[in-house]
Amino acid sequence: MTTRPTTTGEARMMRIGILGTGTLAAALGRGWARAGHEVAIGGRSQAKAERLAERLDHKVLAVAPREAVTGRDAVLLAVSWDGVEEMLGMVGASDGGLEGMPLIDPTNAVTHGVGTLLTEHGEAMAERIAGLAPGARVVKAFHLFPADQWTSGPSGGQSRVTVAMCGDDATALHVVGELVRDVGGVPATLGTLDRVRQLEEVAGFVIGLAFAGFDPGSAVPHVPSNDRRAGSEG
Repeated sequence: MTTRPTTTGEARMMRIGILGTGTLAAALGRGWARAGHEVAIGGRSQAKAERLAERLDHKVLAVAPREAVTGRDAVLLAVSWDGVEEMLGMVGASDGGLEGMPLIDPTNAVTHGVGTLLTEHGEAMAERIAGLAPGARVVKAFHLFPADQWTSGPSGGQSRVTVAMCGDDATALHVVGELVRDVGGVPATLGTLDRVRQLEEVAGFVIGLAFAGFDPGSAVPHVPSNDRRAGSEG
């Protein structure tokens, strides 16, 4: 870990690598840069990475993929699920290129507009990524909300959304939790990667309802945080 030490009351600056140049890379890259972090973007296309970095400003860097994962405090794997293996290959993940690195997985391996999972029965995408990147500290996060959720930054006038996460490493979960807060979310750890399939199924549930024209939030009971009797009556 290369996190910079800070004095009491100061924000903690981190070096964040982003693999990918799409809408989520742009939204979170802008949010983290605005929060004072150093952001480096690496994509399959150097030209696209350069255009995105220029658009985001805040001294965001466009670098080669391997440089985007070198000496970082966390890496966001912001590519489509079917591009994961190629991107991880570009950064030498199978040879330990991400060993010890908090690796954020926001992918959704689901049928477009339907939400059914495309991974094998019982397999989770985050676990597949962990297998492709031995030694990486994989954290599933940021997969439930569209990218534009993160474009406005933290706002005192709006409710802060909950970002459910799964991961095996406590330090990585802490780092990702701080990055969640920096873009206006509240981190909530569901469990280890043993439970990540359940979290990915929730994404399929949300996507399926949304494309069918329903508000997914209306299908989930609202239970006050101090009420632990949910589901025990009725």
